[in-house]
Amino acid sequence: MNLAFIPSPSTGVIDLGPIPLRGYAFCIIIGVFVAVWFGNKRWVARGGRAGTVADIAVWAVPFGLVGGRLYHVITDYQLYFSDGENWVDAFKIWEGGLGIWGAIALGAVGAWIGCRRRGIPLPAWADALAPGIALAQAIGRWGNWFNQELYGKPTEVPWALKISEGPNRVAGTYHPTFLYESLWCIGVALLVIWADRRFKLGHGRAFALYVAAYCTGRAWIEYMRVDEAHHVLGLRLNVWTSIVVFVLAVTYIVISAKVRPGREEIVEPDPEAADRVDLSKGDGGSDAEGDADTDAGDAEKATDGPADATDDSDEPETNGAPETADKS
Repeated sequence: MNLAFIPSPSTGVIDLGPIPLRGYAFCIIIGVFVAVWFGNKRWVARGGRAGTVADIAVWAVPFGLVGGRLYHVITDYQLYFSDGENWVDAFKIWEGGLGIWGAIALGAVGAWIGCRRRGIPLPAWADALAPGIALAQAIGRWGNWFNQELYGKPTEVPWALKISEGPNRVAGTYHPTFLYESLWCIGVALLVIWADRRFKLGHGRAFALYVAAYCTGRAWIEYMRVDEAHHVLGLRLNVWTSIVVFVLAVTYIVISAKVRPGREEIVEPDPEAADRVDLSKGDGGSDAEGDADTDAGDAEKATDGPADATDDSDEPETNGAPETADKS
């Protein structure tokens, strides 16, 4: 009998009058706010403008939620489209089920759109947001605790998670894989912050480091889980995904360091500086026009001067010697 364990909440929903506050959704929302807040601090420290991270997150977050849900539904389609299941449940995102791989992939598409609209390089924005995303995942994983889902193998360690009897689960104590991943994500955030300060990571390498470090932990945590999943060559699908994405992230770090060493000097154009340049060009044009008018006036005066001189010199010839010559 295990005397020490982590209790699970009796319910994942708190009713605030007519409004149900779901623990899973609450954790996701808090995670997003933390990621945007911390990303904004890093972005401003890099020379960007306050509020830019939030403006781009308006594009990235909805795309990420859709991508995360799509990945989950596609890879666990049997939960929604097999016999006896209701396909409408695929839209009930508040009940859990977000795949981080899909969230990052489609979220990057949304971020790319937002960055293009602001004239900002996506890799620089991703570097600023990387540790914040890891912290958001650390917070979001507690949503699985509220839903009593995605736990590991049975165990009697003092930090075991107690699961109550319910649909598709058996009462007992299990490895709290949600807690393992939450702690791992905090470690990933600290690693990225340290490496970024130590090596001045740029051009997307801080984000790639976050991806590689997260995949390393996710692979062994995924191996501990006992929830239903597809297997390929004896390994869970998400383990293979972790391996492939890890290789891609490390490859990007190596190639990027050779092709684009160092860090971006300017991460966001200054519109006020651009306005000042436009104004200076406008004033310069006015001065040039004024100078041109002045030069034209001087040239006209110079032309009139010799003409008058010529007329004065012709008068004596007309009244004097030329007439005497004609008479003779």
